[in-house]
Amino acid sequence: MAGGAGAAVELEVGDRTVRLSSPDRVYFAARGETKLDLARYYLAVGDGIVRALRERPCMLHRFPTGTDGEKVHQKRLPRGAPEWVRTVRVHFPRYHRHADELCVSHLADVIWAVQMSTVEFHPWNSRAADTEAPDEWRIDLDPMPEASYADVRRVAHVAHEVLDELGATGYPKTSGGKGMHVYVRIPPEHGFAEVRRAAHAFAREVARRCPVVDLSWWRKDRDPRSVFVDYNQNARDHTIASAYSVRGTPEGRVSTPIRWDEVDSAEPGDFTIATVPARFAELGDLHAGIDDDAFRIEPLLEWADRDARDSGEDVPDLDDL
Repeated sequence: MAGGAGAAVELEVGDRTVRLSSPDRVYFAARGETKLDLARYYLAVGDGIVRALRERPCMLHRFPTGTDGEKVHQKRLPRGAPEWVRTVRVHFPRYHRHADELCVSHLADVIWAVQMSTVEFHPWNSRAADTEAPDEWRIDLDPMPEASYADVRRVAHVAHEVLDELGATGYPKTSGGKGMHVYVRIPPEHGFAEVRRAAHAFAREVARRCPVVDLSWWRKDRDPRSVFVDYNQNARDHTIASAYSVRGTPEGRVSTPIRWDEVDSAEPGDFTIATVPARFAELGDLHAGIDDDAFRIEPLLEWADRDARDSGEDVPDLDDL
């Protein structure tokens, strides 16, 4: 039933039942996986996706007709949610508005979002208890158009080296695209501006050690063969796909946790909704220990102060641009 919808099915998810309509609708053209296949994928990696999303405001990337069709970026929870689906209210001061975003507590919340045609989950790096205090520092290695994945790997190794020197534990994952992400837990003691400033100081240190990194502010000014260490992903209301989030690609690629010793061998295309469930069953969640200890960012803020003194420039303020 490549183009059909099919009769609705009911999925038992813990102690909740989620009705999945149009289960046979094809979402991923490369191999023909359906909406039901997507739900089954998230069930297979349930502990991992819930850990990645738990208690965080979450923006949804929805594909009502599959990933070949229109993508809808949805901050507000779609209408028709069961009473057990939680939300968290976040404010957008620039626009004097707010939104009640999905706040995952249970795997059933994820499967209900799939019912609403969600493919990608993009959580904040703060939690519902205090949405203004991030507890996750995100290192986003973003290759420019002519950079290779080998260049991304090179930068990842330098980032790992600097993290080790700082005494910080980084948890790498593929982006599901052409880049790589590394997450570091931090105490929720600083606002977004300070975390972003610390991330910029880290990026500058990586750039000092790795000439393939270009931190030019405007994309058009960067060397097309370079890698951008995107510290702006730590700004307020900036989100990236979570660990175990499927991406809206025909192959159903997955943003997948990897070990540091896999950086040189793992290819982004290795990880799809067809391959990750077996990997998860064998290895479990490689990010399972991410909450065990948190890195205090004060040394990075000292680096930021040093860089500001030495260069006379600080990290650009997003509100001033």
